[in-house]
Amino acid sequence: MRNHNCQNFLKLLVLVGIVLAFSSPSTAEDWPAWRGPRGDGTIHDQVPTKWNGITGENVQWKSAIPGNGHSSPIVWKDSILVTACLDGSAQRQLIRLDRKDGHIVWQNTVIESRLEAKHALNSFASGTPATDGEYIYVSFLEVGDEQVLAPNVGSERWIYPGKMVVAAYDFDGNQIWIKRVGPFVSAHGFCSNPVLYKDLVILNGDHDGDSYLIALDRRDGSTVWQQPRRHRTRSYCTPIIRTIEGQDQLVLSGSLCLAAFDPSNGSPLWNVEGPTEQFVASMVDDGKDFFVVGGFPTYHVMAVNPKGRGDVTDTHIRWHETNVRCYVPSPVVVKNFLVVADDRGTANCFDTQSGERYWQTRMGRHYSGSLVCNSTLAFLTDDDGVTKVIRVAKEAEVVQENELGERIFSSPAASDGQLFLRGEKHLYCIGSMTVETKQ
Repeated sequence: MRNHNCQNFLKLLVLVGIVLAFSSPSTAEDWPAWRGPRGDGTIHDQVPTKWNGITGENVQWKSAIPGNGHSSPIVWKDSILVTACLDGSAQRQLIRLDRKDGHIVWQNTVIESRLEAKHALNSFASGTPATDGEYIYVSFLEVGDEQVLAPNVGSERWIYPGKMVVAAYDFDGNQIWIKRVGPFVSAHGFCSNPVLYKDLVILNGDHDGDSYLIALDRRDGSTVWQQPRRHRTRSYCTPIIRTIEGQDQLVLSGSLCLAAFDPSNGSPLWNVEGPTEQFVASMVDDGKDFFVVGGFPTYHVMAVNPKGRGDVTDTHIRWHETNVRCYVPSPVVVKNFLVVADDRGTANCFDTQSGERYWQTRMGRHYSGSLVCNSTLAFLTDDDGVTKVIRVAKEAEVVQENELGERIFSSPAASDGQLFLRGEKHLYCIGSMTVETKQ
């Protein structure tokens, strides 16, 4: 009788284990857009901290990417997606790779047009795609044959103005729609990363002309709303969307201000004037305040309370630091620390509440890619392809230094225990998936 009860108890334990295995939600995340599912570089999965692209240590696979581009990879289940401009060609392409081994499943030309003028650190394929799991959304600049004098530059030069092109593809590579949504002119080139919100695809059209934010219907690309920007000034910031006191806010810097809009209709909510002309880095938040970094010609790190309405320049800036030369890389928030990499290769750590700078130290030669982080570590990848893994605290602690052996100008993607790093010529998959098969 005792043995029978014991056997029944063991069967019950097995049954409970099976139920828990199938009922517990997976913590694994896709990386469906630039800077991940929250648009801020935060990683909730396990993530590798050690690799070497030269020796192959912890490199699952390495795949050659046709052409060039600074767009970052995105991850959806078994697919990796990147954009590229083919070398010696005017073709801008969307490329799908198989996650298991990195082979190219398909590569499709989205547009073919004259190459635009650009900054030396920009590329002809800098916009990172976004996906909702059904369609993949991508943007490029299509210029014409007529030249104009470049506005808002220090020295006179001729450039080709154009239009922002946005397209949607399915996962078989079929084009669903393509739209030329508005003008774009800049001597520094183009980059606009699509942001998905409900049934909308939202893009930033800040440029040296009639600037705008625009929202398209995901199904057919029709314009749902378009919000003009008050200043005709180029910036390349990707908005983030957060819910503040029950109100969804689309928040970005650029065009001589920091501003929030209702993402459902584009109506303005609040703004902070200045503090400088141009921005590239996206804002981040800690659940209470938003943090802006970067700027040109002056440099800033600011904390802004997002609970105001209208012009809150004089009332809602929590703290403001100018002694940091950050412009391109977007920062991360790790607990109560704001980690900022500046273009010169130094990294900074600020207290999110007080603005006190805990440390500033050199980490690399130059940073273009944005940071990613988990709950305790920040990953800083410099242009030389060296990633420093930092335990974030009041004192800087480099816990690992990883060399890829290839230059990097894009930002990392992370999903289900793997990191994806796009070098100048190859895409690298670092680490193994935490589950055998991802459905």
